[in-house]
Amino acid sequence: MREDLSLLRERRFASLFAARTLSMLGLAFAPVALAFGVLDLPGADAGTLSLVVAAEAVPHVLGLLLGGVVADRYPRRLVMFTGECLSLVAWLGIGTMLLVGWAPIPLVCAFAVLTGLAGAVVWPVLSGIIPEVAPRDRLQPANALLAVGANAARVGGLIAAGAVVVAIGPGWALITAAAIYACAAGFAWRIGTTRPGREGGTSVLAELREGWVEFSSREWLWVVVAQFALLVLAWQGAHTVLGPVVAKAELGGAGAWSAILTGEAVGMLVGVLVAMRIRPRRPILVGVLLTSATALPYLLLGLGAPLPVIVLGGFVMGLGMDAFTVLWQTTMQREVPPEALSRVASYDAFGSMVFGPVGVLLAGPAAVHLGAHTALLVCAGVIIASALLALLSREVRTLQAPEVATPVPEGSFAAPVDPAAP
Repeated sequence: MREDLSLLRERRFASLFAARTLSMLGLAFAPVALAFGVLDLPGADAGTLSLVVAAEAVPHVLGLLLGGVVADRYPRRLVMFTGECLSLVAWLGIGTMLLVGWAPIPLVCAFAVLTGLAGAVVWPVLSGIIPEVAPRDRLQPANALLAVGANAARVGGLIAAGAVVVAIGPGWALITAAAIYACAAGFAWRIGTTRPGREGGTSVLAELREGWVEFSSREWLWVVVAQFALLVLAWQGAHTVLGPVVAKAELGGAGAWSAILTGEAVGMLVGVLVAMRIRPRRPILVGVLLTSATALPYLLLGLGAPLPVIVLGGFVMGLGMDAFTVLWQTTMQREVPPEALSRVASYDAFGSMVFGPVGVLLAGPAAVHLGAHTALLVCAGVIIASALLALLSREVRTLQAPEVATPVPEGSFAAPVDPAAP
């Protein structure tokens, strides 16, 4: 553990850790303030909030592939800095409008589009920048440390956002979120990697095709992404609609649902700590098995289990998913060429998330026609089936981690130069 934590003494990695943690704090903090700020507007209702949220979500998903090209073409430190600045401008703009009492919905949606584009830029760059600031033999602890910071920030942001909104109002809360993103941008700039941008280069479509070749040529990669397309389809419906419906009707309401989410958040923190220590020989096999735990809380909700048991199920789900995430990111960084890593990560994110909105749209009718309990059991079944189908792939079952690389002496690691650059 002491050796893993020593990564934080490396300036570039420490700057990335701070930038990522602050960015996740803002990501958890801002949406709570936005929701209450929009609902407080004259004449606003749930439909108004849905419109604003959609204005953020759609460009986020659609922009992921372009974000991967940008992150592979230009210095990743600069790309990450730009993404944090987009979030800074967006939340500062919405917060200012709420404070002055003039917040037309079309303009709020325009700023929300900026936040979606920011996410589309920052998400792919993260996978590519980690090998630039951490030695190859310590990629797994590097991913785990970043996940610890992100999860702690997520929990802190959710807790603090409600308190700040109540104490000083949504407008000032969004100004606070903008200040958080300003700090994240500052640390992103301090990463100072030596990887240059690619001069000249091919068209965006050509680079997308190159990324697709790298993505589709690895069976273990596209099979797990296909698994997650099904998993996220079921998870979104269960997590955003069906779970809260059952919690409100039978478990006591928002307090019960918050307890389940808290159990999940604690499990995520424990999961990354576990992932720092384990070194499975077959990381994708272990990771896919861990993802099946995502079904547990929804299975328990569907069966009408007591609240403490469901909270425990949420803990197990969080542990499994974040341990999987660390193993998955580390394997991609080992197996995919650095010059294509962000594009491959963008295909990963796009494929995994593309059916999420469909799950949300199907959950309501499913609850009406099947009943919320039965619909939750169906969602749990889809999640388990997706993992079993992924295990049919030989590469998923057999891909092995490489032998441990020769350790790099502390302080002597230099970020690699992009081999595609002249």
